[in-house]
Amino acid sequence: MGHDLDMPDISQLNLVVTLINTFTVKSENQDELIRVLDEATEQVMRHMPGFVSASLHKSLDGTRVVNYAQWTDEAAFKAMLRDERAQAHMAAASKLAERFEPVLYTVSAIHERV
Repeated sequence: MGHDLDMPDISQLNLVVTLINTFTVKSENQDELIRVLDEATEQVMRHMPGFVSASLHKSLDGTRVVNYAQWTDEAAFKAMLRDERAQAHMAAASKLAERFEPVLYTVSAIHERV
């Protein structure tokens, strides 16, 4: 694995912070939430200073969406939260979710297949 800041990279050597935001949704809203988050990422987030990557995941049972996003540091992430364009997209996403849990993380351990 390289350490190119243009792609997601899970490594203890990375100096990025990781947002893992878990959304709980009704199954009929899952695809729409993915669409809203994908649009927000494409139109706004990826152009912001400090953005590294984002990956959207949907659960097989239709009840959850996870946004796994990397930012260069906590300050860049917090600056995004203050941006009006980002706030508009986050409001649209929150309307589709029953609840959401955004938490920042750093990598503590990596295990790979040998």
